[in-house]
Amino acid sequence: MAKKRKQINPYPLGAHPEGKKIKFSFVSSKSSCGVCLYDKDSGELIKKVPFSDKEKIGNIFCKQVSVPDVTKVSYQFYEDDTMCPDRRARAFAGKRVFGEPVCEEELKAVFEGDGVAGADFPWEGDESPKIPYKNCIAYCLHVRGFTMDPSSGVTHRGTFLGLAEKLPYLKKSGITTVELQPAYEFTELPAKKEQKGMDAPKLNYWGYQEGYYYAPKSGYAAGEDAVWEFKSMVKAFHQNGLELVMQFYFPKGFSGEEILEILRFWVLEYHVDGFHLIGEEIPAQAVAKDPLLAETKLWCQGFDVDRIYGKNGREKNTPEYCNLAEYNDDYMYTMRRFLKGDEDMLQHALYHQRRIPRHLGRIHYLTNYNTMTMMDMVSYDYKHNEANGEDNRDGNSYNYSWNCGEEGISDKQKVLEMRARQLKNAMSLLLLSNSTPLIFMGDEFGNSQGGNNNPYCQDNEITWLDWNDLEKHRHIYNFWQEMVALRNVHPILHPAKELRLMDYLACGYPDLSYHGSEAWRPETNPWIRHVGLMFGGQYAGKENGQADDFFYLAINMHWEEHGFARPKLPEGYFWEPCIASCPMSEISGLVLPPRSIVLYKGVRSEEISKRFAEYANTVFQGE
Repeated sequence: MAKKRKQINPYPLGAHPEGKKIKFSFVSSKSSCGVCLYDKDSGELIKKVPFSDKEKIGNIFCKQVSVPDVTKVSYQFYEDDTMCPDRRARAFAGKRVFGEPVCEEELKAVFEGDGVAGADFPWEGDESPKIPYKNCIAYCLHVRGFTMDPSSGVTHRGTFLGLAEKLPYLKKSGITTVELQPAYEFTELPAKKEQKGMDAPKLNYWGYQEGYYYAPKSGYAAGEDAVWEFKSMVKAFHQNGLELVMQFYFPKGFSGEEILEILRFWVLEYHVDGFHLIGEEIPAQAVAKDPLLAETKLWCQGFDVDRIYGKNGREKNTPEYCNLAEYNDDYMYTMRRFLKGDEDMLQHALYHQRRIPRHLGRIHYLTNYNTMTMMDMVSYDYKHNEANGEDNRDGNSYNYSWNCGEEGISDKQKVLEMRARQLKNAMSLLLLSNSTPLIFMGDEFGNSQGGNNNPYCQDNEITWLDWNDLEKHRHIYNFWQEMVALRNVHPILHPAKELRLMDYLACGYPDLSYHGSEAWRPETNPWIRHVGLMFGGQYAGKENGQADDFFYLAINMHWEEHGFARPKLPEGYFWEPCIASCPMSEISGLVLPPRSIVLYKGVRSEEISKRFAEYANTVFQGE
């Protein structure tokens, strides 16, 4: 009787060292397939190992191969005469330079071990900050573009380490959560043989294509060990109290289990804090219910809370840590139109200002990687994607932008002043909306891409952040910092749940109320472009246990001035302007100049007297 062959468990797929052996598991419908082993340093073939039908379960071939030292070999799978790089490889041999043509059939995977691929990384008790959505300010960036320009001043430009060097700046800017465009391995420029009549392939600067989802991008590493550098970057983020969220793009055809396996890997192996999932077939509900990801931020177009937490989202089924957040363009298009003064946008803007979905977070933004930057949003009426080589046909044609009187670069003082005001208006709307704000890199100091709203193939000054703009537009950056600081200090300006427009504490004031030229009577006709919002501080407690302050937000997005009426405050309190997008000298009583926003704070009379006394004392001493 023939001896029964011992069956090897084919999972996990890919290649995994087991002592002096490597277990290879390869999915293939071909009868002729196997693995090639190479000397890692020289690249010379050591041996070609075919798989047999006896080593097959379903469509998975599984085989153990003995090697003297797994750290000194690299490998590729093959089918017939075609080489197949391992899509589940943790790292690849050699140092890759971003933008150099790569033949994917030549990619050779390597194993983790002493001195290679980040093995035995010293995490030293590293933990995720797990920042609540109400306290988050998110920042989307491209790893290379963020520091590649010499003006960045970092040692390791365009790399994971270069990003880590900028963490003090991000903290100073009030950023808590950084979202990376694809930072896993992908081929930005495939090497192809010249063919008659065929255009040369374009650079895929962004990386939205099928990738090698288990390996950090080697082109973003300063040295040869991208694994070690990525882990070092994550550790530095956490030491600074910041979170790291990774974008993952999955094309059609990926199963939910494949996606979950990848996300679990990055949480366990790299300690990342969250994922923004992009693609047409994202298994949002399955990802949301995965127990290992319960404390990992998960962002996508939307979530069905009834399916995730039960009908009506019963409280007993909802987690203590809210990790899910919807991430879509709805806020952006509404607020851009409101900002530029389009008709019939006020009610929509008010809805998006206060909206926080039930049992979810929400990431809201005015700009992102695939739109005009904030500066371009106030400098161009039309997209300018000519440099992409597609006759300006690519990218979104509906940007809802306004150039403030002149297309593109201008030296007219009135145009520049209006652009600065509109930028401050945009920042005010963004930071005084009640969910989690996000900006694209450089928006905080007026970065421009020359009107290009789709620079997917641009690895140059169009997409590289020019850090000289930080000083050039210092007044814009200072305003950003002031707004962030104000938001952070006052919990009523960043509530955990949507404000209800009700006086449910029976204190005489609702948590949020709307006002027009008369207090408590907002005007919301289609032609109205101005409104006042009052936030009731009693509905949010400060860290010291005291109730927060009253705030009144006056918004005038009309090209004409408008008067506002503010509700009366409790006895002994007065309204005082604390921040404005226009010069305070232009505010006449309760009349706001065109296209301006002013935030008033309710202060006690003794606070005003004290500040006046300090001012008078300073003037007296000066005399």
